[in-house]
Amino acid sequence: MRWWDLEPVLALEHALFPEDAWSPGMFWSELAHARAPGPTRRYVVAEAAGEIVGYAGLAAAGGLGDVQTIAVARGQWGTGLGSRLLTDLLQHATAFECDEVLLEVRVDNTRAQKLYERFGFEPIGFRRGYYQPGNIDALVMRLHVQGTETH
Repeated sequence: MRWWDLEPVLALEHALFPEDAWSPGMFWSELAHARAPGPTRRYVVAEAAGEIVGYAGLAAAGGLGDVQTIAVARGQWGTGLGSRLLTDLLQHATAFECDEVLLEVRVDNTRAQKLYERFGFEPIGFRRGYYQPGNIDALVMRLHVQGTETH
């Protein structure tokens, strides 16, 4: 992901997450960490027919990775794009020498939860009211990276 991707990324972000979409400043901050010397972030986009149809981001520090975001345009659901994006993030978690990767997912997003479970993520807790302003709980999931298989 580069700065010139932000306009279409933000459009997709607002289409998929209308209540709790990231701000432009949040994406700018993450990209600054991805491009800095000794980067601690990995952000990627997926394109189809010249349009951005998905994106994903990972933060890493101190042996711990955190999936910041994964988004796939509705027209691409069921194509395996989410799996490809997550595979990229997990490969980079290994490159960042992460021992485990965490993520938060809305408790009502069973499609995403099933994707994460296929990759070996396990639920470890909840964050009450994590997604605002809807006050939706997040399920926290964890994956031990060593021995992770590609799906």
